[in-house]
Amino acid sequence: MASPTDRFYTQTHEWLKLQGDTVLLGITRFAVDELTDVTYVELPAVGKILASGKAFGEIESVKATSELYSPVDGAVVKINDAVKNDPSTLNTDPYESGWLVAVKAGPLDTSAFMSAAQYDAKFNIH
Repeated sequence: MASPTDRFYTQTHEWLKLQGDTVLLGITRFAVDELTDVTYVELPAVGKILASGKAFGEIESVKATSELYSPVDGAVVKINDAVKNDPSTLNTDPYESGWLVAVKAGPLDTSAFMSAAQYDAKFNIH
């Protein structure tokens, strides 16, 4: 399944979707499939300042625990309580109802990220 084209992607399998001066962050279908069944998600509190390239939370599955990395600098303005309360949402819909946090970020240089086509080609996603 090809990745949605309305967002950008990172080497560490996070996606970011620009919505004005807010950026939604989540993890890709590829990451979810590699983890298998997601059982727990630790997200930062609203107001937490995220730093690009630094961990902002954890995701656990029956297979492994992985850190979540922020691709942007900014303050968390909203967390997805639905995912926090029911992490299995990520298993079924990581791109829409499975977003993780919304971050108020400054201007972004999107050239640092991959397009959907670049991400899919790099990780052999069809």
